[in-house]
Order: sequence, then structure tokens, then C-alpha cells
Amino acid sequence: MRRSNLFFKVEIEHEEDERLERLGQEICRQILKIYGVRSAELSSFTQDED
Repeated sequence: MRRSNLFFKVEIEHEEDERLERLGQEICRQILKIYGVRSAELSSFTQDED
């Protein structure tokens, strides 16, 4: 069986006081529930200034 890496860009809206690291961890936790996903990690994040 082959292994492949997929890279996603995810854009979210969130409250100002929410920590982006925590949001990223929760997204990774949900991705890991999907069958066949062996690992998921948040490698970086950026914030857009409106």
C-alpha cells in the first residue's frame, strides 16, 4: 500500500481570544479520526490583519 502526503490550506473565522494553536490541534484531532490518516500536524499559521 502506498503512502502519500497531502497539504491543505484552511481558512477559518474565530473569536479574537481563541488560541490558534488550540484550534489547529482540534482540526488535527478530527482529521486523525478519518480512516487511513496516520498523522496530522499544524506546521504553521498566519493571521490576516483586516
